[in-house]
Amino acid sequence: MEFELTQEQQMIYQYGSQLAKTYDRKYWMEKAENREFTHEMWDQMGKDGFLGMMVDTQYGGAGLGMMELALLMEGMSNEGIPLLMLVAGPTMSLAPISSHGTEEQKQKYLPACCAGTKQFCFAITEADAGSNSMKITTMAKSNGEGYKLSGSKTFISGADVADYALVVARTTAFKDVDKKTDGFTLFVVDMKAKGVEIQPIDMSFVMPEVQHSVFFDEVELGPENVIGEVGKGFNILFDCLNPERVILAAMCVGLGRYALDKAVDYASEREVFNGPIGAYQGIQHPLADAKTKIELASLLMRKAAWGIDQGFTEGGDANMAKYAAAEAGIEAVDAALQAHGGNGFTKEYGIFDMYPFMRVFRTAPLNREVILSYIGSHVMGLPKSY
Repeated sequence: MEFELTQEQQMIYQYGSQLAKTYDRKYWMEKAENREFTHEMWDQMGKDGFLGMMVDTQYGGAGLGMMELALLMEGMSNEGIPLLMLVAGPTMSLAPISSHGTEEQKQKYLPACCAGTKQFCFAITEADAGSNSMKITTMAKSNGEGYKLSGSKTFISGADVADYALVVARTTAFKDVDKKTDGFTLFVVDMKAKGVEIQPIDMSFVMPEVQHSVFFDEVELGPENVIGEVGKGFNILFDCLNPERVILAAMCVGLGRYALDKAVDYASEREVFNGPIGAYQGIQHPLADAKTKIELASLLMRKAAWGIDQGFTEGGDANMAKYAAAEAGIEAVDAALQAHGGNGFTKEYGIFDMYPFMRVFRTAPLNREVILSYIGSHVMGLPKSY
């Protein structure tokens, strides 16, 4: 494995710093506080060719891999401007369509999404199933010619700005399958189709992507809406969920690094007693410890991304990377907050607003406890706990 980035990868990684010259943390926070998506920044990324990183070039993409997409997210997060829609769209929707869609589907959806003129969200989570995705109850029932989709999803990022959703549904109920992984099918659903309703969820933290509950009431779908094989969608989910873990890990390490950089600047200038507070070990050591953990998590994230690009089933590395990055990110923001003292809680310094956002990723999209159980059983070989 090469640790040195290629020139192209360096350019992708540094794109965030270029983007932040126009769309900086202040812009991001204004959008977040108004619950308004960063349309201008998204449009710019589309024009610059950064929304189709894992899509084949013949459909308007860059034809690159998980590593490049993760570097894009990490670089943007280094500047304090992460976007969850990079997870829902380019990572979890466009890449699987590029890999498993028909030629007609690729032509219909990918060029516009790569250009930024159309968007996807991803819908799997259900209120009653939670982390146990095997038990989802959203059903697409065959009517002979097509399907009628009914059910609901929750915590769907950016459902209000998405033109389409990649929906994980069952075409065979859980009680009727031989294996619990059977009976899943992925559908592209037009968010303006009859029978689709979205309702915003009032969250206690702010970000530009609003969370929604989405309801499907006998939404009519045809065979052209199916991605991959009917009933075999669980296999495609690995192309969605493992990259999701990696891209979120990239976001957490980047935002943690951003918080630490702000703490270093502050601690180098703020003088108390006999000099700058950054000279005191009580300030230095927590920041240095957090920095070490951020960089370790970044390495593990890049290893997981590399593995996906090599065609490995990287569930172990992807889950460990997400766990390590979320924990390191939380610790980094907390250390930065402590270093700022009372100023850390003011709007002027912009430190505390990172904490609730970062804390989400200990819980979502897969909570720490389930990830640790996965690592214990699937990586270490311990008996399964669930």
